Amino acid sequence: MARDRSQPRSGRSAGGGASGRRRGTGHLTVVPDPGDEDVGEGSVAAGTAPEDSGADPGRGRSVVAGSAADHGDASSAGVSSDGAGAGPGGAGPGGADSGSEEAARAICLRLLTAGPRTRAQLATALRKRRIPDEVAESVLSRFTEVGLIDDAAFARAWVESRHHGRGLARRALSAELRQRGIPDGEVRSAVGVLGPQDELATAQRLVAKRLPVSRGKPMPTRARQLMGMLARKGYAAGLAAQVVREALEREQENDADHRADLAWISEDGAGDDWL
Repeated sequence: MARDRSQPRSGRSAGGGASGRRRGTGHLTVVPDPGDEDVGEGSVAAGTAPEDSGADPGRGRSVVAGSAADHGDASSAGVSSDGAGAGPGGAGPGGADSGSEEAARAICLRLLTAGPRTRAQLATALRKRRIPDEVAESVLSRFTEVGLIDDAAFARAWVESRHHGRGLARRALSAELRQRGIPDGEVRSAVGVLGPQDELATAQRLVAKRLPVSRGKPMPTRARQLMGMLARKGYAAGLAAQVVREALEREQENDADHRADLAWISEDGAGDDWL
């Protein structure tokens, strides 16, 4: 049978193949993610260690109180299944008004899905998205009512994570929680689970871990560095001096040739530059 050579072979069109596929990708659009909103997670409260910056209980994902990802009743807060797909400018699905409750719910749900947030942090995010205050208050109250926002649970999880994970003392933990908008009553309740013995044991553990690294340096330098480390984590000067002095004295017990009187290591004994 004769073949008409004017017909394309194998059903291919002139625009088929790789070039056709490349043209198809031109229709994809990247939509800005409202979850990228900065709500202050990257900053650290005064009195905390620089190396502890930005940490929160959402990192470990073992404590995510208030996270929308862990609540099956998100729909009861008035958020549709496509609510997380808010468009540019904070607009909700289907081109909702950027100042509407639908847009506000979508922004909150996206942020809570990424990690736990306090009510104050979400309020800040909504304000930056130009959501009217009355709309924001209505949405935040509804999310609190259904358990998607729980400042008390957030505070407890924060204390658990930051004390045992980073060794922060009550003073530093309180500063961090207040920076994130937790009310004073909830702050006191959360940090109240840590007693003096808890702080003492954690301070001893931190010094024992750092002590071998400082060997070989002059004793005053070692004392200042160890006490400064504890101070940056929120420990009182008196407690820091006690823990450091006792640790250095134990270290000298097996070194009779280099024993020194360490009574000078006290709250004021290391000088004003110990921080």
